Amino acid sequence: MSNEKTENQHAVQRHLKDRHISMIAIGGAIGTGLFMTSGGAIHDAGPLGALLGYAIIGLMVFFLMTSLGEMATYLPVTGSFSTYATRFVDPSLGFALGWNYWFNWVITVAADVTIAAQVIQYWAPLQFLPAWAWSCIFMVIIFSLNALSVKVYGESEYWFAFIKVATVIVFIIVGLLTILGIMGGQAVGFDTFTTGDAPILGDGFGGSLLVVFGVFLVAGFSFQGTELVGITAGESENPQRAVPKAIKQVFWRILLFYILAIFIIGMLIPYNSSALMGGGDDIATSPFTLVFKNAGLAFAASFMNAVILTSVLSAGNSGMYASTRMLYSMGKDGLASNVFSRTNKNGTPILSMLSTALVVVLIFVLQHVSGDAYEYIVAASGLTGFIAWVGIAVSHYRFRKAFAAQDYDVHKLKYQAKWFPFGPILAAVLCIIVIIGQDVDLIQGGDFELNRFLITYMGIPVFLAFFIYHKVRYKTKLIPLKEVNLDPNVETVEKNFQKSID
Repeated sequence: MSNEKTENQHAVQRHLKDRHISMIAIGGAIGTGLFMTSGGAIHDAGPLGALLGYAIIGLMVFFLMTSLGEMATYLPVTGSFSTYATRFVDPSLGFALGWNYWFNWVITVAADVTIAAQVIQYWAPLQFLPAWAWSCIFMVIIFSLNALSVKVYGESEYWFAFIKVATVIVFIIVGLLTILGIMGGQAVGFDTFTTGDAPILGDGFGGSLLVVFGVFLVAGFSFQGTELVGITAGESENPQRAVPKAIKQVFWRILLFYILAIFIIGMLIPYNSSALMGGGDDIATSPFTLVFKNAGLAFAASFMNAVILTSVLSAGNSGMYASTRMLYSMGKDGLASNVFSRTNKNGTPILSMLSTALVVVLIFVLQHVSGDAYEYIVAASGLTGFIAWVGIAVSHYRFRKAFAAQDYDVHKLKYQAKWFPFGPILAAVLCIIVIIGQDVDLIQGGDFELNRFLITYMGIPVFLAFFIYHKVRYKTKLIPLKEVNLDPNVETVEKNFQKSID
């Protein structure tokens, strides 16, 4: 009986249904990047430039997700790409990826509860509480949704994502009706594309490809969170069925929602409109708000503010889940203290969650006490998403190479990534290009500012510090392909993993 109890203390529960996994994957790709910053991308690069940028990054994300899907279907563990990097590449890489990813999501949660407080105060009657009090309320809500059980988290994310998806669908319908003149009075047609100075390419495309390249950055940050489908595989009821289904839906939803939405915005709002210049933090400048208003919907701003609030809370909710599960997984894999691998009777890694929540609160306090220190902390995690994507591509490449080296039959994989090895190689190259090009102005040869350079690229030395620390302390080496552990038995892996990295 004691042995059974010990096993239960080290196990999450597979209670996420297929619909949860699919909506978590879709919701990860739809957020403020589409609702707010897409307008700025169109303003800078023109509608065609924005479409190209989002389409190329969307294709990259598709290859990354198929790579992750193949590994997650074969070995559905909670640690996802941290565990895969540890098993298929080098334990030091898994250590660095895991801790960086945990750190990134901790900061994201702290930022999201702050943003949510600002968003809710858009409505004057709700300004009776100070912003910090609203942040505390949202933090309690996010913690509670994650602490109850993974099923509660999955259900909450399902409805958060549903609201976002429904909003995009309504936007597309209203936009098309406006273009045809059924709403908003006069038919717009292709007037925005065929009149004006440089109607569809924008000043950026004609003057410098670097401006269109800047759309890669916006699109990349917009799509970050799609890799959550790999984290959820360890708690899916049927990962062999749910993960491939979610992967396919991510690609087609990105293609439909982002490309069609940007096309509609470009049709209805001239790229050089001053209304798109904000494209960031004012709900009135959201291209969605502008299109709804042009269609005659007076409540557009208030409606979109509610949707943005939902998106921010969804991001914070997912951030708490992802950071907690990553810390839990590292505890199981020997990359963090074993105490973090313990779960309660509901399968929730409660100690990992409490520790993560404590750090979130500390960062939140630091944000209000010392803005400069907080800026550097945020900068340290700024590139984590792209670095994690590179780790996924490298891990998948090594996974397949080990498959071949050990004479495994690739056709027996329940889910097979498309276009190997082209897919992961292209994805890795594009990610590295985006990482290097984080600051377009610096590349263009403008005035060099050391502080700006450090803030922009600080995530790289932070990642390398984690990697080198583990490499020097444990003297790990690149695992030979013949020695890569391809045992697909999750239970065996979780019981014996510590031995494999000693």
